[in-house]
Parts: sequence; structure tokens; C-alpha cells
Amino acid sequence: MLRQIHSLPGLVAALLVMVLALTGVVLSVEPVVGRLQASPQTEQSLSIAELAARVDQFYPGVEQLERTPSGVVIVSYRQDGQTRVVRIDPQSGKVTGDAEPSTLMQGAKDLHRSLLAGTPGRVIVGLMAGVMLVLSISGMFLLAKRVGGWRYLARPMHGPWTQRWHAEAGRLAIPGLLLSSLTGLYLSAVTFGLLPDGMQNEPEFPTQVTGGPAAPVASLPALQAVQLSDLRELVYPDPEDPTDVYSLHTANGDGYIDQATGQLLSFREHDRVRRLYDVVYQLHTGAGLWWLGLLLGASALGVPVMSITGGLIWWKRRRAMPRIASNSASQTADTLILVGSESNTTWGFAKTLHEALVQAGWCVHIAPMNSLANEYRRAERLLILTSTYGDGAAPACAKHFLEKLASSRLNPHQAFAVLGFGDRSFPRFCQFAKDVDEALLARGLRPLLAMDTVDRQSIQEFARWGKALGDKLGHELTLVHAPDRHPTDSLQLMQREAYGEQVQAPTCILRFKPAAASKLPEFDAGDLVGILPPGSSVPRFYSLASSTADGVLEICVRKQQAGLCSNYLHDLPLGGTIEAFIQPNPDFRPAPGRPATILIGAGTGIGPLAGFIRNNTARRPMHLYWGGRNPDSDFLYESELGRYLADQRLTRLQAAFSRVSERRYVQDRIIEDANDMRRLIDRGAQVLVCGSRDMAKNVMQALDEVLAPLNLNVLKLKAEGRYREDVY
Repeated sequence: MLRQIHSLPGLVAALLVMVLALTGVVLSVEPVVGRLQASPQTEQSLSIAELAARVDQFYPGVEQLERTPSGVVIVSYRQDGQTRVVRIDPQSGKVTGDAEPSTLMQGAKDLHRSLLAGTPGRVIVGLMAGVMLVLSISGMFLLAKRVGGWRYLARPMHGPWTQRWHAEAGRLAIPGLLLSSLTGLYLSAVTFGLLPDGMQNEPEFPTQVTGGPAAPVASLPALQAVQLSDLRELVYPDPEDPTDVYSLHTANGDGYIDQATGQLLSFREHDRVRRLYDVVYQLHTGAGLWWLGLLLGASALGVPVMSITGGLIWWKRRRAMPRIASNSASQTADTLILVGSESNTTWGFAKTLHEALVQAGWCVHIAPMNSLANEYRRAERLLILTSTYGDGAAPACAKHFLEKLASSRLNPHQAFAVLGFGDRSFPRFCQFAKDVDEALLARGLRPLLAMDTVDRQSIQEFARWGKALGDKLGHELTLVHAPDRHPTDSLQLMQREAYGEQVQAPTCILRFKPAAASKLPEFDAGDLVGILPPGSSVPRFYSLASSTADGVLEICVRKQQAGLCSNYLHDLPLGGTIEAFIQPNPDFRPAPGRPATILIGAGTGIGPLAGFIRNNTARRPMHLYWGGRNPDSDFLYESELGRYLADQRLTRLQAAFSRVSERRYVQDRIIEDANDMRRLIDRGAQVLVCGSRDMAKNVMQALDEVLAPLNLNVLKLKAEGRYREDVY
């Protein structure tokens, strides 16, 4: 929800917000220029009377004196029937330059304040200030969430370059943007009379004026009593009208002065509302605070960076979703299809179902399971197609479905059917689909079909389920699914490290570089690479031991006797190429922040764990428990782990080997270190497990035993997000 609040306004208003930001950058230079043009501070002790006397020597037709917040003194005077505006040196009264605003600066100011569109433009600018405030606040919370809490806002950023640049620009720009948007909203509200600015509390215009001949301006007592540093504006009386008066505006208040006697006829100090307005205006513009102007300008420069990278992030997410034609609105559809998918494969099946139902005449809405609405006014049936992540968990786009279902108001007369996608070799095959089916039954919804499954993306099993669904709906339904081929990158094998031949477990660390002149795709350690072996359209996934920043794509592969892809990779010669694509796996990586991380793996499961350690440049505590067969033949990453221990990227290494005299498995090491393990987890440590299903099951049992004295177990850690698995 927070991400939607952040992204939707940004996408809609990106161009206008960038216009305001870039014009703000131009205007932020104005206080600096004013600072450079201002007179030395020693001259600020002059009285206005002394300044006026000096000015009169050169400009007999003076109409107005002004001192800007930056300290620049400006004189407006009549000459040859025209008004001229110049900057002067208050010490000598001589001209130092033209004070007319440049075309660039005036254009930027008009564009910034009203988009060159008058009152409608000012309304839009006010709305954009509100959008910027929403973006700044939501971005601040998303940033804190990304790095693991407010305390860690300064820690290094990781991830694809678009996300890193977006987050880095936000981290630097948000304080200034918060200030600019809040003050901009206030000034817009003042412009449209929604808030007072104190300007209405002007002093009463004098009704009794001496009306005598004007005295020399240098002799006027009221002007002698006011220092130049307090001056904002002095408007001279009409020389042809003896009853006219001087109009004086100072930092503290405004008043009128008799031109004949120099006495103050009336004066009113600024009230709290006016003082607040002055402060807000100064904070928004940086007027008189050149350093603040530069900071605000630098913050505004972050807006184009965040807008462009934010748009690219949205576009990448958008492209990852299949394009669904004729997708009806959720509240007008009679049939709902909700999808849970980790690698978008299930979306392909759901798209096929959607197209078939639309062609049959139904009004169908398809969406991720996380998008479950509180109610659907016209829906008669709910069809759920979902895969399972890891060992029975929900895929990313279905994580919040059960929580939303518990508080929804779905009509119990709606019929439902659940179809699970998975791999039957996993012990918890389609477990999440089973959980969803039970939850819908518990809510009182009516099953249209008994829960069914599809094993290993079988198009035959999918077609069989479609026929059963059509029979229930009273309409023949033929589901012919042709899986989309993933767009791939060509990668060339550049290095191979072989292990495990002596213990009959051939294992290789393989490192690839981009083929030809292409670039590596964006990925992090812990993400997955899908590799398409020759003669197969079904990708095999391997956990990545490197990130794009390492310059190589690195995986650990054990050769399986009948493994199509593992044999292909082991036989691949140096210089040979593969076709591969990246599947992000953001839920399997160390959480941001400083709490310790416990890494547990066996065999090739060490791959992503080694990648996490390699990237641990912040030296947060990391403890590795890993199991192999024999230290002499298959101690993967041995030398590299030694270097990480030496430079403290790895805090401790506990290795266990099962083919030596003192046979040990990784779960044995966990139990042996029970006290240290309990201490770390009790202090907030996160546990990451990677390896085979059997290993993960044994590790879970060992940890349950270790954590029992703390009244904790693995299920509770999972619920807290502190136990994450990548098992196969």
C-alpha cells in the first residue's frame, strides 16, 4: 500500500514536479548572487537617513529605496521620464550594476509560481507541492524500510542500479524536499486566502499631515532612528503633493512618516502571523540564507534523478507482468481470476484461462492475489491459480492474501476453485494452494471444484482441469497453453573450479561473463538465474553467488546423474555460451541493518551465502555453518572464506564434513553451538538457509531444539521474517 501511495502520484505528476524542481534549482542561485552583490557588513550600521543623503547626491528623482534579504541595496529613480532600477554601494551611493531581473530568472520565477498559466497554474503548483509532500513522506518511510530502520539510513545501498540511484538520490534530497513542499503548500494556501499572511494588519493611513514643504531626507528623525539593516522598503512621497507621506517597511513593522517634520505618524509592528509568513518565505526561497538556497537547490536536483529512475523501476515491474487484453474492472466482472506467482510462469496459465473465459462470453477480471478487494459486487465465481514459493510458502504477489481474506466481506454465495502449481518432488507440494483452499472453505464460500494441482507446468493437467471447470460452468472450455519463452541473455563461460570428484559428487563453481559486447543483467547474490538447456523450454534455476557489481555471473552446480541441465553445464567448455535470464529473489538475502546474520547451508547451497559474505563490506556480524563431504575434495570457497575471516567480512566459520572419521553434519554444528546460537537469535539475528530439502528439514529440527529454552521455534522466526530459506 505504501509503495502504491508513493508510486502513483509520482508517475502521474512526474513531469510537472520536475519542472518545479528544475526552476527551483535556477532560483536557488539567486540568494548566492545576492550575497556576492551585497555590501560589506560594516556598512549595515548606516541609518536610512544617511543612506538617503548619499543617494540624493546622484539621483534627485528617487522614488524608492529597497534592501533585499541578501543585503543588496536597490534604488528606483526617475530619469528622462523613465524609471530606472539600479544596485548601489551604500558607502558611496554610486551605481554598482543594473537591478532589473534577468530574463532567465524572471522566466524561471513565473514558471515556478504559476507554470505561466495565471491562477489555474498557481492551483496546479499548489497541488504539486502536496504531491511532493506525499512523495517525500512515503519515500522516507520506504527508504527506512529498505535499509532496516531509521538508525541505518546512512548504510550503503545495494540492488539494481535504478533502485540504488533512486534510493541514494532520495536519501540526500528528502530533507530539502520536505522543507520545500511544506513551505510551498503554506505559501499556496496564503495565495488563495486559505491562510492569513498578516499583510492585512497594516498601519492606519494618517489623516492629519503637516502639509508643509518637504524637509531634507537626511534630517528626518524617523529615518535617523532606523538602521539600514532593518530596512525592507522606503517609498518616497509624490514631490508634487505636500500631503503625501513616506511609506516605511522594516523587518519589525510598517509605518508612515511626515515628509515635512520627519515624525512617525503611525506604525504597526508585525504580528505573529506576519512573522510566521516571513520565516516560511525565507525557508522556501533561501532569501537571506544563501547556504540554505544552495541546499534546497541541491535537493531539487535529486527530483529529476528520482523521477527518471522511479519511472524505470515502474516500467521494469510493468514489463514483468503479462499483458492482459479485455481485462474487466474488478467491480463489474462476473468472474475473478487471482494469481499467485513467483517467476511469472503461473501468470501465463492464468492468461490462457482469462482469454478462454472472455471468448466464452464471461466478464473477467484478473489480478495478483495481493490485490484481493474487500468485496466484489457482481462476481459470481472466484478462480485462484497459485504456485508455491520454497517449501510451501506463498509467492511474493500472494503474501498478504490470507491476511486480506480474513478481513474481507466476500459473498458466501460466490463459488470458488483453487488450482495449485508446483513440483511433486517437493514434500509440501502445492501447500500454499491447499492453505488458500482451506481458508476459503472456512470463510463459508462454496467450492465450484475440488482443489486441484498441476505438476511441473504440465499443459495436459492444466487442460484437464479446464475441461472440468467448463463442465461445471455448462460451457466447453478448452485450455491450450503455449508457454512464453523468457527473453534471455547470452553468457560465456570464463572460469570453472572443479570439486568433489574423489567423493563421487562432482561440483563446479562456474563464472560467466557477457557474450560479445553485451552487458550483464542486473542481479544480486541470492537471486536466481534460469538456464535453458538445449532441447528444453523449461528453465532450470540456480541460486546466484555473485552480484552485477562483481562483474561475473557465478553459480555452484553439482552434477546430477540424470540431470539434463547440470550435465550440460559440467560439459560446457570454456568459451561456451548459455542462454539465461534473471529471476529476482528479494526475500532471500540479509535484512538491512546491523543485527547478526546466521548463514546455514550444505553442498552447493554455499553459493549465495558466499555472495552475501563477499558483499558484507559494512562488516556486520555474519556466522557461517556449512556442511560438505570431505575437506580435501569439496571444501567449496575455502580460500575465499579464509580471506573473508581475515578481513572480518565473515565473523565465524563452522564447517562440518560427513565423509571423515569424525563424521559431522551441519545440524550437529548447530546443536554443538546451541548457547551461541540462542544468544545471537535472542538479540535479533536473522537466519538464512540454503541447500537441499532434507538438509533444511534437519536444520529446522535442530534449531527448534536449540530455541526451545527461549520459547521460540522456526515457525515463529518465519512469522517475524527472521528465517528465510532457498531450498531445492
